[in-house]
Amino acid sequence: MKPRVAIVILCYNGVEDTLACLRSLQALDYPAGAFELVVVDNASADGTSEAVRRTFPQVAVIETSANLGYAAGNNVGLRHALAGGHAYALLLNNDTEVAPDFLSHLVEVAESDCSVGAAGPTIYYAERPDLIWSAGGVVDWRRGMSRMRGIGERDQGQYAEVSEVDFATGCALLMRRTALEQVGLLDERFFMYYEETEWCARLPRVGMRTVHVPQARLWHKIPVADRVDKPYVAYYMTRNRLLFLRATGSSLTAWAHAVIAQDLRTCLSLTLRRKWRGRLPQRNAMLRAWRDFLTGRFGIAGGL
Repeated sequence: MKPRVAIVILCYNGVEDTLACLRSLQALDYPAGAFELVVVDNASADGTSEAVRRTFPQVAVIETSANLGYAAGNNVGLRHALAGGHAYALLLNNDTEVAPDFLSHLVEVAESDCSVGAAGPTIYYAERPDLIWSAGGVVDWRRGMSRMRGIGERDQGQYAEVSEVDFATGCALLMRRTALEQVGLLDERFFMYYEETEWCARLPRVGMRTVHVPQARLWHKIPVADRVDKPYVAYYMTRNRLLFLRATGSSLTAWAHAVIAQDLRTCLSLTLRRKWRGRLPQRNAMLRAWRDFLTGRFGIAGGL
């Protein structure tokens, strides 16, 4: 008997992506009675809930009253998974499509070693199926930075073995129930970005770890040229990196690098260099992020 898994698909609009994701999950080779599909609709305005109920009546749909963000929205699904007695919860972005054996590989690795608290797949760009977006995540604790392992690399088998990583991206993250019960839910102060990194960082404190499972594959509909220049990205990445450093008790060296080598240098460059004058909204977003961090304003930030 396979362990039961709740697959939580959080969405905020993007109805066609959500339906395509659900169609790919219909082809899983995992026993049909051993997994539950749960769509958490973060107050979409495009009829997502109605479309899912009409097209996939077997899927559980939970509607929230507002856009709760990634952390709080997924926590709704995680509470559902806990209440339903599932052995695992899988957080999955709605703009993904998975290989049929994707879930089987993740669960097989987790079941082979009880120290595995979380597991993540190899994620490829949908528009470039041979190009890696994530083969797990790495934290540089000295510099206070995190990054996706393998991003932008062609898959030539360089990540072919199951390996320990610092975090699995929240795009697709399998969490063991017993790990979840010990480390708790996602920290809703983050709203989006860095919440899954901090979540996985709690696992070593309870004797568990995060692994990358290369045989598990999915494709993410994210542009190869990502949205890094958007002010809201600059805001949440700046504020939440600082919150991550504080939540994990990072060293003074990491703080100094984050403040001086990263944020201060970036803000000065955006202010003084002529070629970056068009990016003043990004600088202002970073300054607002610092102000909000220092005054304890977390969660959603309006007006970005």
